[in-house]
This record gives sequence, C-alpha cells and structure tokens, in this order.
Amino acid sequence: MKTAIVTGGASGIGQAVARELAKRGVHVTIADIRKADEPGCAYAELDVTDAAAVQAVYQGVRDEHGRLDFVFNNAGIAVGGRAEEFTLAHWNLAIDVNLRGVVHGVHAAYPIMLEQGFGHIVNTASAAGLTPAPLMLPYTTTKHAVVGLSLGLRAEARRHGVRVSVVCPGFTDTPLLDNANPGLPQTEIGAHAREGARKAQGRLYPVDDLARDILRGVARNQALIVAPASGRVAWRFTRLAPSVAVRIAGAAARRLEVARIGRA
Repeated sequence: MKTAIVTGGASGIGQAVARELAKRGVHVTIADIRKADEPGCAYAELDVTDAAAVQAVYQGVRDEHGRLDFVFNNAGIAVGGRAEEFTLAHWNLAIDVNLRGVVHGVHAAYPIMLEQGFGHIVNTASAAGLTPAPLMLPYTTTKHAVVGLSLGLRAEARRHGVRVSVVCPGFTDTPLLDNANPGLPQTEIGAHAREGARKAQGRLYPVDDLARDILRGVARNQALIVAPASGRVAWRFTRLAPSVAVRIAGAAARRLEVARIGRA
C-alpha cells in the first residue's frame, strides 16, 4: 500500500487532500499540531517548526510501512496587513512555519526518497508566490521562496526518480482566512482576511475541488499546480506584463484599504 504524510492535515487544504488520498486507498498520516480525527487516516502530533520532530515522524512512517510515497508539506499560516504594521514577530512566524516548515519536510523526506529511488514531494505555496501580492508581505515572501525551493529541487531530483511539485492555490475557502496573524498583533486587513479574499477573487474556491486539482496535478507530475482558473490567469498575466501586474495589484490593494479603513 502506498503511504503519504500530510502536514497541516487537521483542517483546510491538508484535510481535504488527506481525505481524498484515503478514498484512493493510500495510507495517510496526518501530521499536525492540532488533533486530527479524519476517518481512514492515522495521526501524528507535529509542530513543523521543530526539525527533529519532523525527521522523527517522516522516518517513523517509512520504518513502519517500508516506504514513503508522498509527502505533502502543507502546514502554513496567514499573515495580513500593511507593510508598516508588521513587527518582526509577524515576519519570523511566517518564515518559521511557511518556509522553514517546508524546508524541514524536504530535509526529512528527500533522503528517504533518494534511498528508495522513488517518491513525490508536494509543497504548498500560493498564487501569492507567483504574483505581486500586497497587504500580506511576510506570507507573500515565504510563498515565493517555497516556489523557488520546489522548482530547484525538482531539477535536481528528476534524475534520481524523485518527483517534486508545488501547489499554488488562489483564495480557498479554508479556516486559514479566519485565523490570520495567529498569536500576533492583529491588523485591520488581517482581521478581515476572508472578506478581502472574497473581494479580490470574486468567490472562494471550494477546498474539495482544490484537493482533486492537486491530486490530478500530482498524477500528471506537474511542476506547478495552479488553481482555480483565475489564479492561472493572474500568473500568466504576471509573466507577460509584470509591471502592469504590479500596478493592478497596487490599485486593488488601495481599494481594499479604502473599503476597510474608510480613508482615501
């Protein structure tokens, strides 16, 4: 039986991916700081900022089942606000969870997959990692880094039989939007992240649809898995006209600030 680890699998995108994998007969271990009770899935308590703990969980799954087929380094947090509002605590927590958490997962999984000669690492970034995304710069920064990490590793790993993909979703209907800036000083933008996301994208993408998109992309060994269609349009437009994309993003950010804060 194939095995998978999904970090951040107690809710949101990770939970939907874990559920879909289990439906397809994969033995799934949900690794999350919060207790997960997803039918058909095992659970391991894990804080992805703890490199030794990540190593122990990943190696433990490999030792128990004799193989590690899929790793979804998915755990993340949302950070929203204007650049001048952020403290270093905002930046550091975003980097620790969204970037170092992925680094720890890659560092633990890649040697295992090199040794066995197969496996697929799937890192969750964001459409904010492909486009100019203001009003959430710590988040945006980490997601751009995850895209770079994933594509670079994919280039290295290919000759060893190991696959790497990066998921770049647009705004998705998950609890992440209701818990921006967790444990940090709150901002006006962060407190209304769900509303801002809905204004930016029109509607929030259903998480179960995204999970199916992700697994379809994994099956096809796509380097970049971008969904929904509006996210792909924004990504392609940014590639074609980056300066124009920055101006459009700036105007959208201004409109959102005026709407939320009530000043021109």
